[in-house]
Amino acid sequence: MQKDVRQQKILGLIRSKRIGTQEELRAHLMRAGVAATQSSVSRDLEELGVVKHQGSYTLPQSRDGHSARGLLGLDMAGESLVVAKCESGMATAVAVEIDRAHVSEIIGTVAGDDTIFIAVNDRKAQRATVKKIWEIFK
Repeated sequence: MQKDVRQQKILGLIRSKRIGTQEELRAHLMRAGVAATQSSVSRDLEELGVVKHQGSYTLPQSRDGHSARGLLGLDMAGESLVVAKCESGMATAVAVEIDRAHVSEIIGTVAGDDTIFIAVNDRKAQRATVKKIWEIFK
């Protein structure tokens, strides 16, 4: 199974269920027909910017309980695109903050209402970009 598919499933599971351990996450993946080793789950969680909060996995959030300043999630698409999902109306503000950070791997961004397309050179740059963007929005 492709890594992108597995990571999408992980994000969906974390958004929909309270999951407290990597083994529990692996079990949910297996029930969904997605095979994953503990090490691949661990790498996926790090690349996706997933954090543990009050004993369960979650996407980074601000102190007021909302998403990380409008950013809801990051997904890798194809070989050279990162797609950022944002709260409605927040994509432009999030894109401006990403652009101001001058992440070297990013070629450019295009923002809509709730989605940003982030162009990078290759798969390695995708992973680095996801990690760096989550660091910006912590």
